[in-house]
Amino acid sequence: MAKKRNWWSILLIVSLIGILFTGCSSNNNANTPNATAESTEAPTTSEAPASAEPAADGPVDGGTIVFSTFSDIVNLNPLLIGDTSSGDVAQFIFASLYDLDRAGNVVAEPWSLAADLPEISEDGLTYTVKLKDNIKWTDGEAITADDVIYTVQTAIIPETGSPLISQYDKVKSVEKVDDQTVKFTMKQVYAPFLYSLCQAIVPEHVLKDVAPAEIAKSGFGTDPAKTVTSGPWKWTEWKQGEGHTLDVDSNYWGEVKPHIAQIVYKIYADQNTEIQALLKGDVDQVGAIPVTQVEAVKADDSIAVIDKPGPIYEYLGFNFDPKNFEGNFGLFEGQKTRQAIAHALNRQGMVDNILKGVGALMNAPFLPDTWADPGEAAVNYDYNAETAKKLLAEDGWVAGTDGILAKDGHRFSFELQYNAGNSRREQVAAVIQQNLKEVGIEVTPKAIDFAAWIENNVNTGKYQAILLSWSLNNPDPDAESIYSSKYFPPAGQNTGWYKNEKLDQLWVDGYSTVNQEERKAVYKELGKEISTDLPYIFMYQYGTAIGTGPRVQWAEEDAPEPSLGYGQYFHAIKWWVTD
Repeated sequence: MAKKRNWWSILLIVSLIGILFTGCSSNNNANTPNATAESTEAPTTSEAPASAEPAADGPVDGGTIVFSTFSDIVNLNPLLIGDTSSGDVAQFIFASLYDLDRAGNVVAEPWSLAADLPEISEDGLTYTVKLKDNIKWTDGEAITADDVIYTVQTAIIPETGSPLISQYDKVKSVEKVDDQTVKFTMKQVYAPFLYSLCQAIVPEHVLKDVAPAEIAKSGFGTDPAKTVTSGPWKWTEWKQGEGHTLDVDSNYWGEVKPHIAQIVYKIYADQNTEIQALLKGDVDQVGAIPVTQVEAVKADDSIAVIDKPGPIYEYLGFNFDPKNFEGNFGLFEGQKTRQAIAHALNRQGMVDNILKGVGALMNAPFLPDTWADPGEAAVNYDYNAETAKKLLAEDGWVAGTDGILAKDGHRFSFELQYNAGNSRREQVAAVIQQNLKEVGIEVTPKAIDFAAWIENNVNTGKYQAILLSWSLNNPDPDAESIYSSKYFPPAGQNTGWYKNEKLDQLWVDGYSTVNQEERKAVYKELGKEISTDLPYIFMYQYGTAIGTGPRVQWAEEDAPEPSLGYGQYFHAIKWWVTD
């Protein structure tokens, strides 16, 4: 689920998953197809959230804003972004064709590359996009239709390894009408396609001679000196493991210019260290305050805290590729085994005790109370160790002398990976370990540096089980890129190598009409099937409180919007800082 999901009509409360971003950076999210992956939409509001009072004398130019994170980037190339850390930084340096307003609607903003919303044919198969005529890359070259065409055509080449492939492989052709006009012709109706156009593009003149399989190694996206960009700020420095510096582009083409001269990202060891930096004034904003520290931050009257549910859900993901297990014996092959694990986990206890009640249980990959939520059609797994033991026995697991289950000579023991520095996941992993021990399953939690983990394990599908989340970048419920067998690594975000032919077809059915009632019926059936078969244990929706220090100012209509993916930086181009 990489990226942004709500498509066609990113109705206010419309759906859920599309390209998601796997997260664990300051957003605490997990995979996301652009993931990054991943998407149902979280509850939204048309009103700006409460915020610090803006300075009486209005915006001022200059100064530096300092953001924090506990995870470094993987790659800033828009073709390759599938994690929140990379997405956090990239959104400041790359302009998108379209953007989202506070309610999740697709709009052409002054900082968008497109001049107006696309012209859509009556049959929904043709989208014509008109670009602004003054847009430029940081090297002075004009941004044209050629760049859009190159981006789309390169994204759908499997060798590129782009999580965008599921956004654009329904495009039959993308044609240049003139330098500022691009026409997309679809193979079929694809309801979320309007959201697919909320996408940053890459410079054709820089990458055209690079083989798709070599793009990730080209330096574009990993070396500031080789990364030509299009946004209000330029990427000028990366000290790996320490932070990033973005400086305002004095030649930025947009009619709305940024007030803040410099953006600095500081990378901390963990969330607790981030919070201490915020309280001391060393950083200006933390995008994901741990629930255990929200009240402590709120106690500081100088810090504005915005706390509301977000478009994020946590999951325990299984790997179905036997090569990841000793003796090529896939531990999670049995459906009853997966259902047993679901019963063995005290999910409500996690919400009550770890999330302090700030969360909602989920049984399918659709956020609660959205139009695609299947409700009672999805199977709910209550916390019941006896039911879990019964299902495990039915699936052939027998306790050994050490109390750990075994089948066909293979002990039920697996490694559960999660990102280091994430205090919530550390606690949840410990609960999972204890809950499963009680039914005879041995779990070894393993914390790994986020950037290395995403690049070497998650994106490549080299793990046994993972604890991660999807940050949904738009309201559409399409999550084909995450769950369909068409999108195994590297050309997709189904990193667990899960295959269910019925679900494969249901995802297609769900986006092949723009009639919401018809789509709703499909997602109800999909919710029933996916919650029965369980490629994941769907844990809970949660939110991440945003804390902003007193130096940062914004007008009320430009305040952060937690219900959007990367909404903690909503309209940051209009923010300013004071001394």
